[in-house]
Amino acid sequence: MTLNKETAQKTAALLLQINAIKLQPQNPFTWASGWKSPIYCDNRIILSYPPIRNYIRENLAKQIEMVYGKPEMIAGIATGAIGIGALVADYLNVPFCYVRLEPKSHGRKNQIEGYLQANTQVVVIEDLVSTGKSSLQAVDALREANATIKGMFAIFSYGFDKAKQNFEQKNVELHTLSNYEALLKEAEKSRYINEDEMKLLATWREHPDTWGK
Repeated sequence: MTLNKETAQKTAALLLQINAIKLQPQNPFTWASGWKSPIYCDNRIILSYPPIRNYIRENLAKQIEMVYGKPEMIAGIATGAIGIGALVADYLNVPFCYVRLEPKSHGRKNQIEGYLQANTQVVVIEDLVSTGKSSLQAVDALREANATIKGMFAIFSYGFDKAKQNFEQKNVELHTLSNYEALLKEAEKSRYINEDEMKLLATWREHPDTWGK
């Protein structure tokens, strides 16, 4: 769920501005999953632009407080959400930890880094949600450590039906600053893409696993 349409549009504009999101309908990217995609999103780039990272940090923090009140802890998902998660925790003045998708294979073999007390109420921060599979692996790890998950906030989501199903199955609320609809509106408005490319981008999300094959 995206809470504020104005924030969603501005966030999409900022991500396009710094090339955190790239749209190439005519020259698709190949994701690690093997999917062909006309879009590639790397929100870690946000950290290199202080005014933009401050905008993202403040709006994530304000929306978290609006929905859940002040959380007891923020947890970022490695690796993309470690930086922005720590910034949000600092803004809210609450403890922070981060979660790997799998435990380390050496040392203390931690999956969760930072001090997490049992029954702590946690809001999880993610930079990007596609199917939600890896994001929810982190939630599983936090729950196994006896954390109480209030919900998850992400910078951007593609809005796949599969993601919605996965989050519902795990009983996790997902909120995002921006989403695919806001991105397409902004890309069209700024003439980043033409009408034909707009149609390609719209059809991709309907069947992302077979698109381009």
